[in-house]
Amino acid sequence: MIHPEDYFDVSDWEFGDLFEEAELVWEILPRIKAYLQDRIRPNLGVLSGQGPFLTRTSVIYQGDLIQDDLRLVPGDATKGNFKVFHRDRELPGAVVLYGGVTLAGEDISLGEGTVVESGAFLQGPTIIGRQTEVRQGAYIRGSCLIGDHCVVGHVTEIKNSVMLNGAKAGHFAYIGDSILGSHCNLGAGTKLANLKIVRSAVTVALDKKIYETGLRKFGVILGDRTETGCNSVTSPGTLLGPRSIVGANVTVKAGVYPPRSVVR
Repeated sequence: MIHPEDYFDVSDWEFGDLFEEAELVWEILPRIKAYLQDRIRPNLGVLSGQGPFLTRTSVIYQGDLIQDDLRLVPGDATKGNFKVFHRDRELPGAVVLYGGVTLAGEDISLGEGTVVESGAFLQGPTIIGRQTEVRQGAYIRGSCLIGDHCVVGHVTEIKNSVMLNGAKAGHFAYIGDSILGSHCNLGAGTKLANLKIVRSAVTVALDKKIYETGLRKFGVILGDRTETGCNSVTSPGTLLGPRSIVGANVTVKAGVYPPRSVVR
């Protein structure tokens, strides 16, 4: 339970090659930034000159910027239910950035159908996939790879992390130096701690062996379809196998947990 394939199925994910050269799953974390810098194709150039702080709601459709004569019909973007109309013509797959969004840097890419709400702060390098919601007050601090149909929720902070397709952190979460598998869900207030109080690198213990990660900051590895309860906290260096469940208000001790673990 220390290899990427123990936690994630990335066989048909377009960014699955990030995982290929990692023998130990935590080796992915220090590679995220360089990987993004190599793979990113920034697509917000039409907003050049608008300033880092967007004062107007902006829609990007087929490479064009539209700011006038818009009608937005809010809905769940992850399910394709957010509708955009321009002069009564529907614009399927349009990217929406509400007024009040801050874009720190140009190395940001947003997929079709993604919606970024007012008050969100996005810093590059960051890739966000298709039909993802970045909700009001979200703080994306850079070196973030966020898949399709994801949610970066209200007042959720994320840095140097990966969210595979369908992963959701809907409310008041902290995601630092972590990887969330596909269709993971973080209950409101979940904190994925990434820094030990003691000033030393994070280690991982398994089968009476101690693995030296060499990482001062290492949050959590959440296998596919793992869920956490509200106000739960994972300690630095926690690895939870696929389909695990963490109860509400629980602090998870660092360590390796097998698939379908229930932590109460």
